[in-house]
Amino acid sequence: MTTARIRGLLLLLAGGLVFILLGVRAEQTSPVSMVDFKIVYYGTHCLLHQCDPYNDAQLLQVFNREAPHVYAKDAEMYQSVAKYIYFPTVFPFIAPFAVMPWQLAHSMWMALTAASFIFAAILMWQLAAEYAPQMAGGMMALFLMSSGVLLEVGNAAGISISLCVIAAWCFLRNRYASVGVICLAVSLLIKPQNAGFVWIFLLLVGGMYRKRAWQTLLVAAVIALPTVAWVSHLAPHWPQELHANVTASMTQGAVNDPTPAAVDPRSPGAISISMQTVASVFSRNPKIYSAVTYLLCAPLLFVWMWKVFRTRSSIQKNYFALAAIAVLCMLPVYHRQHDTRLLLLIFPAYAILWSRRGRIRWFAFGFIAIGIFFTAILPLRLMAIYSYNWLATLPGLAGNILYVLLQRPTTLALFALGCFYLWAFCSAESTEVPDTAREVEI
Repeated sequence: MTTARIRGLLLLLAGGLVFILLGVRAEQTSPVSMVDFKIVYYGTHCLLHQCDPYNDAQLLQVFNREAPHVYAKDAEMYQSVAKYIYFPTVFPFIAPFAVMPWQLAHSMWMALTAASFIFAAILMWQLAAEYAPQMAGGMMALFLMSSGVLLEVGNAAGISISLCVIAAWCFLRNRYASVGVICLAVSLLIKPQNAGFVWIFLLLVGGMYRKRAWQTLLVAAVIALPTVAWVSHLAPHWPQELHANVTASMTQGAVNDPTPAAVDPRSPGAISISMQTVASVFSRNPKIYSAVTYLLCAPLLFVWMWKVFRTRSSIQKNYFALAAIAVLCMLPVYHRQHDTRLLLLIFPAYAILWSRRGRIRWFAFGFIAIGIFFTAILPLRLMAIYSYNWLATLPGLAGNILYVLLQRPTTLALFALGCFYLWAFCSAESTEVPDTAREVEI
């Protein structure tokens, strides 16, 4: 390794260490410590004891018996634990933890989340190091240090995103294909909204990538079908109950409400980062803010899909395509702050831009700096807390605009970042390095 690569890797590892220290500390002191893992842990625990986790009355009986302190009298916590909104396909991967005692299970979950996320970051740095090892290492270190929310709340996104990124590396490098297929299949089964567009990328780009997409779908189906049959036997009404839970969790004032009437608007980690959260500030009508979201996002996604399908694949173009969709996929549908860790996929494309001369490197630096800052929980919490009270006194359009800038900056930052990388993808010149996975099977 060159000196630059060694320095870049050391920076990355230092960021990983800080990520673990801050995440563990936050988990020990947070009022919502491991709340997201508690949901899937006790939900799976409920299923293993022959009860229906999608039935809020039966699930709450499990919480009252196993962990009566979890939701207490807190309205937001009550809605979180009582309304199980994960697909049945997540149960096989939580079951090994659900049979463990809570202390062991949550420690193992945190360790697996931290290890998989840092490993995924190292793989992305390896791709980026071909162009700008030190700069990529430094920026990724900052990104890791701002990712402690994954360990604080224990959301399954930490493992789902890590597996998705590992799979992307396997396919881009055309190595360990079977590992990549299994990782992407598991990621899809745990949280399809995080890995879904990466799978669509593989399907659209063609060649070996398309073969990997179909293999992934086959593996996912082999795992999903018996799981769904098992859950349907124990909870025959789960589709209707899941739909009712999702609907209830997104009503006005509920825990997943995208409008300013959310249960705790000063807790940015509890607020959706989709474009609905911005549009709903100007209109509380779900039909209007959803229509505005789709009008803004649909053209961007269409351009991305058309460009992926119609242009000749190359290694660098694939980096830009994944960077663009890693950001854009979070805007049209429900995602939360922990889902922004999918931005790991943008760093190889950023390193390419930084390696170039001229203004483009500084534009790339500015956009990624904005993305890292406004997806970190700490600055968002400070902005939300100190601006919330006086923002409530500002009427009219000016007040709404300031509310969006200070209370919903993550969505705006993601929109800007997504547009920038979509532009970079569409304007990228053909690289001299051929993408053999597109043309032939190796």
